[in-house]
Amino acid sequence: MRFLSRFSSRLFLAVSMLSTPFIAIANNSVANSTEDNSLFEAKDIFSLEYASDPQISPDGSQIVYIRNSNDIMTDNKNKNLWLIDVKSKKQIPLFSDNKQYSSPRWSADGEKIAFISNLTGSYQVHVHYVKQNRTALVSQLQGGIGSLTWSPDGKWLAFSQLVADKVTVIAKMPKKPKGAIWSKPVVVIDQAYYQADGLGLVKPGYKHIFVLPSEGGTPRQLTRGDFHHKGKLAWSNNSNAIVFSANRIKDWEYKSLEGNLFLVSLNGGELKQLTSKPGKEFNPVFSENGKKLAFLSRSNALDPYRNSKLYIMDWKTKKVTKVASDFDRSISDPQWLSRSMLAMSYDDFGKRKLATITTSGKIKDLTDTLAGTSIGRPYISGSFTASPEGYMAFTQGSSTRPADVAVINTRKKHSRLTQLNEDLFGHKTLGKVHEVNYKSSFDGEPIQGWYITPPNFDPKKKYPLILEIHGGPHLAYGPHFSAELQRFAAQGYVVFYDNHRGSSSYGERFAMLLKYKYSSKEDFADHNSGVDAMVEMGFIDAQNLFIAGGSAGGIATAYAIGLTDRFAAAVVVKPVINWLSKVLTADSGLGQIPTQFPGMPWEHVEHYWKRSPMSLVGNVTTPTMLITGENDLRTPMAQTEQFYQALKLRKIDTVLIKVPGAPHGIAGKPSRMITKIEHSLAWFEKYTSTTEK
Repeated sequence: MRFLSRFSSRLFLAVSMLSTPFIAIANNSVANSTEDNSLFEAKDIFSLEYASDPQISPDGSQIVYIRNSNDIMTDNKNKNLWLIDVKSKKQIPLFSDNKQYSSPRWSADGEKIAFISNLTGSYQVHVHYVKQNRTALVSQLQGGIGSLTWSPDGKWLAFSQLVADKVTVIAKMPKKPKGAIWSKPVVVIDQAYYQADGLGLVKPGYKHIFVLPSEGGTPRQLTRGDFHHKGKLAWSNNSNAIVFSANRIKDWEYKSLEGNLFLVSLNGGELKQLTSKPGKEFNPVFSENGKKLAFLSRSNALDPYRNSKLYIMDWKTKKVTKVASDFDRSISDPQWLSRSMLAMSYDDFGKRKLATITTSGKIKDLTDTLAGTSIGRPYISGSFTASPEGYMAFTQGSSTRPADVAVINTRKKHSRLTQLNEDLFGHKTLGKVHEVNYKSSFDGEPIQGWYITPPNFDPKKKYPLILEIHGGPHLAYGPHFSAELQRFAAQGYVVFYDNHRGSSSYGERFAMLLKYKYSSKEDFADHNSGVDAMVEMGFIDAQNLFIAGGSAGGIATAYAIGLTDRFAAAVVVKPVINWLSKVLTADSGLGQIPTQFPGMPWEHVEHYWKRSPMSLVGNVTTPTMLITGENDLRTPMAQTEQFYQALKLRKIDTVLIKVPGAPHGIAGKPSRMITKIEHSLAWFEKYTSTTEK
């Protein structure tokens, strides 16, 4: 029989008390986590650290990186700058305090590091002089700084920033009497793209490119017009012009798949269009001698997934050559290593690889350990930078560790330079990650997955299983560290996750198998077949199967329990329940409707409805917990509430958890990640069956 286990009674009581604030429940969970401190506990999430944005100096001798840690007192993330000497592996704090730092960037001579920080209260550009160990505030801006980039001669810093536009006013209101208290004025919205998850209503205005003297001074705006100019900025070799990507089509809001490269001159602001092919050209980067411009391009086909391809432009003739045209993976972040070779990254079978590619298209893999910057769930992640000396700094992760800083050269000689989590994990036992491959019952399509066995795993015993489904859906999991899944394993669950059809890192054909079929019986078959494969291994308790997922994974979870009753309980996180209403209320409709659906919802009602979990709600018998952020604009709360009320009307055991202040990134704060995990565990433990003695 199913009953409330002694291990979860306290936790479930907290979950059941819906009048109790969400964060208060989480704190209660942390205070009463597992007594065995050799296992990964809920409170350990506050102790996690990881490296991000490693920037190698031009000569390859030093690396500056962002050291990310959690503050248990403020429930926020600290982002500090640390400096590593590559040869000695010694690191020192460049800035390590309660301020926030981002975008560290070396000058071409390696003598200065520019960065963005709130050192002075507001976010501004600063320049640190390395040898002198002195730091200068060089800007007085109104926030929103992005794409910080040095000019080759070191005299200028370029960046993008929002230039505010006038707020639309339709009606003239009468003058308010002195001392009168009226309601706040109405907000007039007249843009097609008017909201963004995590930001709320989009402020009227457009992002433009500016330059600022690197020793401080007055910023100068280079671009004009009612268009956004952002993304990677590439300075010409003589420091007199900048190449960037922009969509300057008149109805750009409706053409999100378009974008071209432009050149703007430093003197006079003259604008010249460099590319005009259909689709989007972006990520420009000049070779060290300035004779070649590499960039990426993605087609404008109305498909949910499109590979990014590498192109190289001869700067003198402007002739463009496509590189490695037959390579069926999406190329990311090309960076010049020499006149004929670039470093790049690409995702392949659940891993992110760091590789070199020649201008003739020859690819050489260097490492597949680029990972570790996605802490909650095991998504593919990680970044790198390359120096002209042939060295690359990158974030190196594993199944048991978040990202450290490592360095590698073109001969594959590499070295890990930090050990940020040994103080936490050196004395703990984590779950072990194993790979599993199987075929989908739908059509025999090969599917790759992984499972985590609990610490001190005994294959002769039977364990409950949690199927956890990734979001996207065109993203991918891999054998990477996951705080959430390791917590599940520490509590005695085998955790299974897969890269179902539609996942990235397997090429365009595999990704496109989900076109117009997300969610559907096809991707459900991929997950369900994986559960079958796990049960066949002999150590899974088939009476204790659980299912969970967030975003696209939440949709898949809600859809699955409308197709099967094999799961003892489900946790559905930030789902879409009704596609007909979702695409017209979320922040993503402008891009989602033309790429993921055959037409407008009012023209294809049956198609939208068939893909909606609500169409199957009459079949659901699975006890279901729903979790969504109150400020979620990607999968708005109304989606979750529709499912909750429908299940309540059918008298299915259901609980709704609202996360105050949280956007779609529901686990963005440490305590929110903990509450998501501990509420899920409490729900699963409630429905764990056992034999009464």
